[in-house]
Amino acid sequence: MAAHAADPADRATRSAAADALDGPARYHWRFDTGRLCLDLVATGDSAPGAVPRDEPLAGEGRLRRWLVGAGLVPPGTPLPADCPAWVQRFTELRGHLTQVVLAEIDGRPAAPAAPADAGLDRVNALAAGAPPPVRAVREPSGTLVRGLVRAPECAELLAAVARDAVELLTDPAVRALLRQCEGEGCRRVYVDTSRGSRRRWCSSEVCGNRERVARHRRRAAAALART
Repeated sequence: MAAHAADPADRATRSAAADALDGPARYHWRFDTGRLCLDLVATGDSAPGAVPRDEPLAGEGRLRRWLVGAGLVPPGTPLPADCPAWVQRFTELRGHLTQVVLAEIDGRPAAPAAPADAGLDRVNALAAGAPPPVRAVREPSGTLVRGLVRAPECAELLAAVARDAVELLTDPAVRALLRQCEGEGCRRVYVDTSRGSRRRWCSSEVCGNRERVARHRRRAAAALART
């Protein structure tokens, strides 16, 4: 449903599209995990700027901005800006995805009655639904872009995310590339497509830069202590 190109320009464009929507841009969404389903997982407590006990997807049109930035809907798609029912259903899916994905990273196959498998059952149930119907739309410039036949239903958007999760979790090659950020205070999960699969951080520009700055400060402090 949604493209997840590794091109930084594509990620920046989608982030800008999300931030350009009306409402306070308190949450600057990042779409750099490599998968749609992991982008949703990243809106949990590891989301940049999240306030404890403050749901990042609730209120101020945040869910709408995320849906646009994730590529699930084109800008201008009529959506309920702050519908609590939509937010609840997306956060429930996020919780199920988090359980399943973290269990895979830990290498712990879940027993049939384990929470991760209960979450997997729910993901599978949502994935069985149909995603929003799409069509090709020609822009004034002549370029064809993806559009929707009609305003999407919540269940259709959930199905698109859940299907992406099923594809990820059942692809051994991609599943083996799942990583969790080593940055301090960050638990973002991402697909490591770097050469040699040696990427340590969800983003070199964010957590990687923080680590480099912290390392520089430690060295400077140590040098000062020796003088």
